[in-house]
Amino acid sequence: MDLSTGAVVFLFLTCHLCEAEDRKYNSVLTVDNGGQWGEWGKIEFCPKGHANGFSVKFQVEQGITGDDTGLNGIHLHCSSGGVVQSTVGPFGGSVTVEKCPRNSYLVAFALKVEAPQGPGDDTAANNIQFSCSDGTRLEGYANDVGTYGQWSKRCTTGAICGIQTKVEPIVSVDSTALNDVKFFCCD
Repeated sequence: MDLSTGAVVFLFLTCHLCEAEDRKYNSVLTVDNGGQWGEWGKIEFCPKGHANGFSVKFQVEQGITGDDTGLNGIHLHCSSGGVVQSTVGPFGGSVTVEKCPRNSYLVAFALKVEAPQGPGDDTAANNIQFSCSDGTRLEGYANDVGTYGQWSKRCTTGAICGIQTKVEPIVSVDSTALNDVKFFCCD
């Protein structure tokens, strides 16, 4: 490698490392009641700032003969504008954005999950609640199936800035879609 090629590679790596440094996180928020199926998707971060709102994508109940999936996705709405999401299931639609009051951000969450149903129709995650930095609690507009588990820890500093979801791909019988989620806190 000649000197000019080395300089280009150095500048390229330096530039990308600087961008990665901008979204360093200081803690990861998890809960212990997430569903057992699926694979973890890619971590996605707000480009700048923190999440000050969210919306959910869910499938309405399909009745006795249909396959219910419940929660299919969670979208973080960033204070700097824009929306980020990790893996999202294919069923249902998104609903109204829930936002923290002005100058307040998402800092903790609780997940509503249905326990495995054996031979019955499994749905796994069905809804989510968030706590804002000012103490306001927000709940998604989704299915009323399952129970909320314990609240996650609160961001130690800063607020939620990133998301990673665990989603089961479509299976021939009894798909569940979103099973679990992790949130990342940034200063």
